Amino acid sequence: MSWSKILGHERQIDSFRDIVARGRLAHAYLFIGPPGVGKRRFACELAKALLCETGTPGDRPLAACDKCDGCKLVDAATHPDLFFAAMPEEKNEFPIEVMRDLCRNFGFKSARGHGKVGIINDADDFNEESANCFLKTLEEPPPGSLLILIGTSLDLQMETIKSRCQIVRFAPLADEHVRTLLQQQDVSDPVMLDRLTRLAAGSPGTALDLADESLWKFRRDMIQMMTQPRFDSVALGKSLVAFVEDAGKESVTQRRRANQTLTLLIASLSDALRLQSGGSARSAEAAEMPLLASLAQRVQPDKILAMLERCLETEWHLGRYVQISLVLEGLADAFVPLLDPKTAVPLRYEGFSV
Repeated sequence: MSWSKILGHERQIDSFRDIVARGRLAHAYLFIGPPGVGKRRFACELAKALLCETGTPGDRPLAACDKCDGCKLVDAATHPDLFFAAMPEEKNEFPIEVMRDLCRNFGFKSARGHGKVGIINDADDFNEESANCFLKTLEEPPPGSLLILIGTSLDLQMETIKSRCQIVRFAPLADEHVRTLLQQQDVSDPVMLDRLTRLAAGSPGTALDLADESLWKFRRDMIQMMTQPRFDSVALGKSLVAFVEDAGKESVTQRRRANQTLTLLIASLSDALRLQSGGSARSAEAAEMPLLASLAQRVQPDKILAMLERCLETEWHLGRYVQISLVLEGLADAFVPLLDPKTAVPLRYEGFSV
């Protein structure tokens, strides 16, 4: 059933239904919200509703029939009037060549006579060239066409783009919606389902990216290494590099694994801070608590904050395509002065002393 896969964004659905019913659909929208909350899926469902060949959107409540040829072509991502563009994984800016291809193809006459829809991911990463190339299409779109740009923050958008789009904001999903969507993606193990829901922060996409037990096992190994009486940065650096390289030979795959590992490490360090302030951990299981409490006892809060900052810097360097092994080994080396056992502080966790 149309829109059945969209959870937590009912307000946006109702808004577009009202806009289409009144004949006030704009030519361009900018979807803004955290990554992984369903903006692209929403855009695809909106495109299917608009390109559905059963009647017209104004004659029905903006819902695709899911049965006509138009709907089937959208579901198969082969509709001739639906265009996608995104920044290639190996790039850190949106290439002008990709934008030129989109604009050229988008300018052709509608193949099936129900208008055209263009969905552009990674609007955060437009550079001046790609943005300027896109502006002519954005200012003078073909009749009956719709452009949907997808980004994460208004602060990352160029003024020339923002001023020509209607802004639609998307918020993180509630935990029950995250859990339902994870189950729909075949995450059935109760332990994994619980930990991913807690860690998702309202983003099913982020949660699915971490649904790999090997990531969680390696995180436990890292925390154990960081709580040894004598911290061995060389061993940690080598372990990090080996684990990331084990993901595959392609640099894209390795960077993805490195970012996943950092996400879980950041979650553990954040949990350690929560324990120090008397709170509870969000991402750790009961069996991991003594290890996490040991980290919280070993490292002062200001040093945990410094470790978190180094993790975020490492993410930034990975995004700038600095050599992976150098970045990860540098992170391990940066932990040496921060994991000094002489700075240990007393900590009580759930009724026992650590």
